[in-house]
Amino acid sequence: MSAPLFLVGSLPPADSYTLAGPEGHHAATVQRLRVGEELLLADGRGGTATAEVVSVGKGTLDLTVTSRRYADPPDPRLVVAQGIAKGDRGELAVQAMTEVGVDEIVPWAAARSVVQWRGERGGRARDKWAATAREAAKQSRRPWLPVVSGDPSCSTAQVADRVGAAAGAYVLHEEASVPLSRVDLPTDGEIVLVIGPEGGISPDELARLAAAGGVPVRLGPEVLRTSTAGVAALSVLAARLGRW
Repeated sequence: MSAPLFLVGSLPPADSYTLAGPEGHHAATVQRLRVGEELLLADGRGGTATAEVVSVGKGTLDLTVTSRRYADPPDPRLVVAQGIAKGDRGELAVQAMTEVGVDEIVPWAAARSVVQWRGERGGRARDKWAATAREAAKQSRRPWLPVVSGDPSCSTAQVADRVGAAAGAYVLHEEASVPLSRVDLPTDGEIVLVIGPEGGISPDELARLAAAGGVPVRLGPEVLRTSTAGVAALSVLAARLGRW
C-alpha cells in the first residue's frame, strides 16, 4: 500500500520536521502511524517529500525527510464547470473528479439547478466543495490540489466567458451527435468541460455556450447523472491526453 499523503503549507527546508495541527492529529491519532513508517508531505503546488516517522507525540509526528520531488503543473489544464446539484450529488462529483485529475472546478448556477447558492449559504457550500476536493486529493496522492474557483455560483455568462477563453471547450449534452472520444483536443492551454445539473442544460444555455465556442459532445447512448458525467468525461480525456 502506498504511503499516506498529508498537506502542509510549505515543504520543510530542513531534513527534520514536526507534523502538527490537524494533519499531525490525523496522522498520529487517526491513522496511528508508528516509528519507521513512511508518509508523503505535499504543498498542493507540485512539491512532495517522502519522510520517515522517527517519534510519535500527542497529535504530532517527528519526521526525517528522505527525498523531495516536484511535479510540473498538468498541461493541458482540465477545468469543469459543474452544474450545482441538490443534496450530496455535487460533493460526490467533486470527489470523483478530483480522484481522476480535474485541475479546477467552477460551480455553475445553471437555469435548471434546483439548488441556488446565495449569500453566506453559497460561501459555505463552496467551502464544502473545496474541503471535499482537498480530502480527495490527499486520498489519491495528488501533488497538485485542484482549485474550486469563481463566485459561490457562477452565472452562465461567466461560464461562457471561460468557454470563449479556453483552448478547447466541450459541453456534455445527451442530444449531441459527436462523441467526446473523437473530437480534436488541444495539446496545451485550458480544456473546459461543461456539465449540466440534474435537469440538464437548457436550449438557451446550450446556444449561448456554443456561440462562445463550446462543442456539444456526448459520452455514449446512456444518460449519466450529473454526479457521474464529469468523472466519466475526465476519464476519456485523461486517456486521450496521455495522463493515464
